[in-house]
Amino acid sequence: MTLLDGTKISNDIKNEIAEEVQQMKSRGEKVPHLAAIIVGSDGASLTYVNSKVKACERVGFESTLIRMSSSSSEIELLKKIKQLNEDPDIDGFIVQLPLPKQIDTQKILLAVDPKKDVDGFHPTNFGKMALDMSCFIPATPYGILELLERHGVETKGKHTVVIGRSHIVGRPMSILMGRKGFPGNSTVTLTHSFTKNITQITSQADIIITALGNPEFLKAEMVKDDVVIIDVGITRVADDTNPRGYRITGDVDFKAVSKKASFITPVPGGVGPMTIAMLLKNTLLARDNHRHGM
Repeated sequence: MTLLDGTKISNDIKNEIAEEVQQMKSRGEKVPHLAAIIVGSDGASLTYVNSKVKACERVGFESTLIRMSSSSSEIELLKKIKQLNEDPDIDGFIVQLPLPKQIDTQKILLAVDPKKDVDGFHPTNFGKMALDMSCFIPATPYGILELLERHGVETKGKHTVVIGRSHIVGRPMSILMGRKGFPGNSTVTLTHSFTKNITQITSQADIIITALGNPEFLKAEMVKDDVVIIDVGITRVADDTNPRGYRITGDVDFKAVSKKASFITPVPGGVGPMTIAMLLKNTLLARDNHRHGM
């Protein structure tokens, strides 16, 4: 069994980006600039956004963090997005989710210029991804592809089962794993909460990508030997033996399933660290696109 170590791979990617940025500086070129908007003071969102700012500092990007109060109106947020869309110095930006209930998330995501949509959530980017055109791939799916590629995990002709159909992970992964190329060229089954006989399906899978947020849902008896497991789930589970009072677990019963897997991501330290690394990679792409007038 081989661990798909997202912490190591994400650090490798950040080092590669930092080297590229250093070369830009030596040529006197503009470095990538990533902006983030956060509305409200949700603890998890603040932690995540701050980690993005730190990642920008590490690789040499410029970064701008825009904080808005939880009482901000939809009009105020749309105005801020318009400013970022029109600012030539900003290569890419994100609007941190979730948003307060008075704001229509879909309307906000549609307002972001697809050329600056480094989260890859705009329908234009999703549509281009489905058509196998150049676009911004959502950061988490992009990170999964990178993990598979850098570990040389064979996907051609394999049966991939995706558990979960979210717009952020499940649906994009079902498209990407079936595309031509590597990673890809697999036969994909997309499952969800209404799928019947899911064990029958997962037990035939060569690759399982699960993004449910259901702790230890995938058991050893649900998978075959030498399966490849990508666990995107991350949930806090109460644990009195832990000083923090909880432990972090994924969708997979890691202890049991890892004994049958050929490759498996740990939680934490698997897919999670890859998300920010690929957001940086998308920002680098946005900067290059702007520089070449794309």
